[in-house]
Amino acid sequence: MGNILVYSGIVTKIRAMEARLLTPEQFEEIANLHTVPEVYSYLKDHSAYADVLDEIDEDRLHRGDIEKVLIQSLYRDYTKIYRFSSLEQRKFLKLYLKRYEIDLINYCFRIVINHYAEPFDLNYKRPFFDRYSQISIEKLITSRTTDELVENLKNTEYYEPLHKLRDSQAVTLFDYDLALDLYYFTTLWKNRKKVLRKKELAIFTRDCGSKIDLLNLQWIYRAKKYYKMAAADIYSLLIPIHYKISVDLIKELAEAADLEEFYAAVRKSSYTRHYDFEQKLTIEQMYADCLYHLYTVDRRRNPYSIAAVNTYLFLKEEELRKLTTAMECIRYSLSPGETLAYVGGRTQ
Repeated sequence: MGNILVYSGIVTKIRAMEARLLTPEQFEEIANLHTVPEVYSYLKDHSAYADVLDEIDEDRLHRGDIEKVLIQSLYRDYTKIYRFSSLEQRKFLKLYLKRYEIDLINYCFRIVINHYAEPFDLNYKRPFFDRYSQISIEKLITSRTTDELVENLKNTEYYEPLHKLRDSQAVTLFDYDLALDLYYFTTLWKNRKKVLRKKELAIFTRDCGSKIDLLNLQWIYRAKKYYKMAAADIYSLLIPIHYKISVDLIKELAEAADLEEFYAAVRKSSYTRHYDFEQKLTIEQMYADCLYHLYTVDRRRNPYSIAAVNTYLFLKEEELRKLTTAMECIRYSLSPGETLAYVGGRTQ
């Protein structure tokens, strides 16, 4: 009864928000469009994005402009949930926010390392980060080198791991991305016990632990299939946390002689039912499908819990990923069937 009282308001709000997410049928309709302006018009007329899309000047419509307002809609949803949350629930949301901070820092590293002519366009993110984050966008946008970017993260938790890396030789964008991802997941895993208790801790441990396992599977798969990396190099990519995949099984996966041996090792894990590497899906789609199953099952079993928040934010982020992918496919004139295959939607 206690959890129902604590979560009744936030669950009611989330259900109303989820009812406005795009359906598989709507994604099929989007896949049949021919231009990005057509996608813009469709979303204005048939989705919950109408309000944020009003902020775009139709005379200067560009895919990047649409993506910016879509991200703003995610931030608005986070804000709505935050406002309905108790102090304990807000602790979890602040922990969840680290993912958005990592994404922002990764984006900034790409800008300074690739020397883009128009480096930063982050003003649309500033109100959200100024309110909820430890990171100052005002400082970040002055960065022109990786050294400056790291220094502009001083007084944040991300400074120390990046500062250590900066002092190494020949550091690449990949090294920064990897360091941030490793820091994010190890911090998330460690801090979950500080913000969650008992049943909620068990729910989040299952979701977070499964996500880490699946990412490690995904990274080993890519390393072997696309880069032919040696086992010793693969180990350096992996998150040093083992939930349902043991150290011995990780060793077997990383040291597999070929993909057939890799598949055989994967079948020994409990994820085999939901993670079939031999389906005609991209590795990202299989990863998303498995997480969808995990999150929605947890929410169904524990509707008045942190699973409601965790699942909604996952669904919203997946919707934005699918919309961004669909627009990219449409821009390159892919067929509706090809677009849906990339998006992960249904085909006829």
